[in-house]
Amino acid sequence: MRIYELVLVLKTSLTETQRKKLVEQIKELLKNVKVAKEEEWGQKPLAYKIKRELAGFYHLFHLESDTALEKGFEKRLIANENIIRHLLVRKK
Repeated sequence: MRIYELVLVLKTSLTETQRKKLVEQIKELLKNVKVAKEEEWGQKPLAYKIKRELAGFYHLFHLESDTALEKGFEKRLIANENIIRHLLVRKK
């Protein structure tokens, strides 16, 4: 069993509906992975400007998978303009 943590920093200009839709899109990308826990950390200031943003909306996922994550998963996160930053860490 592989355990991952995924933290997303989303643009603050997104409405709540747009944020929820984006999170659902991310879950669709994770269709073969169990989302064990999901947390919304809310809006927090960034230490420095990232993509002209001074703050971001943080979202955390705890993931469990029997196999490795899809190779193109991180590329899709990077390509999404509404995601300022992401951090994907394999815990076990």
